[in-house]
Order: sequence, then structure tokens, then C-alpha cells
Amino acid sequence: MTFRDGLDSLLRPEDSVLVLIDHQPFQLSNLNSHDPQVVVNNTTALAKAAKVFGVPTILTSVIEGRGGLIFKHVTDVFPDQKVIDRTFINTWEDKAVVDAVTATGRKQLIIAGLWTEVCVAMPAIQAAGEGWDVTVITDASGGTSVEAHAVAIQRMIGAGINMMTWLALAAEWQRDWARVDTAGPLTQILIDHAGGSGIAYMWEQQLLNTPVSGEQPTGA
Repeated sequence: MTFRDGLDSLLRPEDSVLVLIDHQPFQLSNLNSHDPQVVVNNTTALAKAAKVFGVPTILTSVIEGRGGLIFKHVTDVFPDQKVIDRTFINTWEDKAVVDAVTATGRKQLIIAGLWTEVCVAMPAIQAAGEGWDVTVITDASGGTSVEAHAVAIQRMIGAGINMMTWLALAAEWQRDWARVDTAGPLTQILIDHAGGSGIAYMWEQQLLNTPVSGEQPTGA
């Protein structure tokens, strides 16, 4: 196996392209590996992070007339973007999707979707075999069972695919808090979607703005 290590292996926003696959009501209705609300939250956070960092994002559904529209939480992040609706179960066999990804000129392919064992594993494994540097965001994906999700992850790791969570990806894209143009918007995503981490950040801000007993507030 080729090890994915070294600075160059880390994900960079200027080299990344995100594909969100089949985040639809039908798939969500039989999501059993995660709390459905958590997956909706994490997928929304991932979409928002991609937008903050200027990462091209392709939205795709499968037979939306029966499976339902992509979650509004996600499409609201990209209100002017047309969702690519497919018949192929394997997204990477759909020419429109592959052409859209290829047109970005980027090689760090990031995938999240429902279900992990089907709609994520197939395109991830095919794309990796075709030379793409593939990362799967596991907590913005989910399977029909805990076992199905876990086995799919094991299968993809065996194919040389990188696994991350949305928050780890966002931190890797940020890399340096001195990048102030993205630091502020990213912090808002943490507040809105990162649960305890967002609460901890707000607490930190409270402490920094609360005078120690006996001291006068700044500007007093």
C-alpha cells in the first residue's frame, strides 16, 4: 500500500473539489449508522465550509422524482446551482458528473453521500483507480446499518482512499488562523454546527471579554 503522508498529502482548498451524492429523503429514511439529524447537520456544515474556502461543489441526486430533492439545507448553500440528477447508482459512471469534476482542474476529490456502502464506495473506488486523490467524509455520509457503513469504510481504505470528518477537513483547509479571510466565516460554521466546539469558542469569547474581579473593563 502507498502511504498517504507528508505535507503534500494534506488537503488544500485550491486543489479540492467536493461531490455531495444523494443526500435525499429516501436514503435518509433508512439511514441507521448515524442519527439522521447529525448527518444533515454535518453535510450542511461541509457544504458551508466548501463555500467559505471557494471549493467547487457538485450536487448530485439519483432519480429525484422518486427519491426526493437534495436536502434544502444543502441546496440553500448553493441556491443558483443545478443539481445533476442521475440514473446510474455509481456516480462515477455518470458523464455529466465526471465532466463537471474534471472541468475544475483539481485532483483532490472529496466525496460524501448516502449510502456509504453503495453511493459513496462505488465512485470513490472507481475514481481512486483512475488516479484521483480521493477522500471520503465519513460523518457526512451514512449507511443502512452500522455494519454496512463500517465495512464500506474498511473496503475503501483497502483501495487507498483517505477518510476524514467534516471538522478535520475544515481545519485542514484553514491550516493557519492567520488566514483571516476564512477564519471568521469558519468560526461561524463551528458555532452553528460543531456542537460543543462551537459552545467552547463562545465561552472563550465570553471569558476574554469579562473583566477579572477588581479590574475595570477595557475602555472604562
